[in-house]
Amino acid sequence: MILSPKQIRGHQLALVSWILLILLCIVWEMWLAPLRTGGSWLALKALPLLFLAKGMLRKDNYTLQWGSMLVWLYFTEGIVRGFSDTNQLSAWLAITELALSLSLFTGIAVYLYPMKKAAKHAKKAASVPAE
Repeated sequence: MILSPKQIRGHQLALVSWILLILLCIVWEMWLAPLRTGGSWLALKALPLLFLAKGMLRKDNYTLQWGSMLVWLYFTEGIVRGFSDTNQLSAWLAITELALSLSLFTGIAVYLYPMKKAAKHAKKAASVPAE
C-alpha cells in the first residue's frame, strides 16, 4: 500500500498527538495538578491509550478506527474539566487535553479517509452487475 504525503503527515500528527496525550495524562494526574496530594489514581486514564500502541506504530486501520472513537472520551474529559475545574492549572491542562484529542482524531481521519473512500468505491463497483 502506497501512502500519499498527506496520509503520512496525518499519521505523524496522530502519532505525536497520541504520545503527548499519554504523557499529559500521566504527568497531569501524578505531579502537575493531581486531584489528591501525592498523585492520583486518575493517572490510569492513560492506560486505554496504551492499547493503541501496536496499531499506531504499525498503521493498522482497524486499531486506528477504534482509536478514533476512544479519543472522544479524552475530548469529553477535556471539555468538562476545562470549563469546570476550580484549579486554574488543571483547567488549562484539560484544554490542552482537548486540543491533543482533536489533533489525534484529525490525524487519524486524514490517514484513514482515502482508504475508506477507496473501499466504498470498490464495494459500489462490486455491487454493480456487469453488462
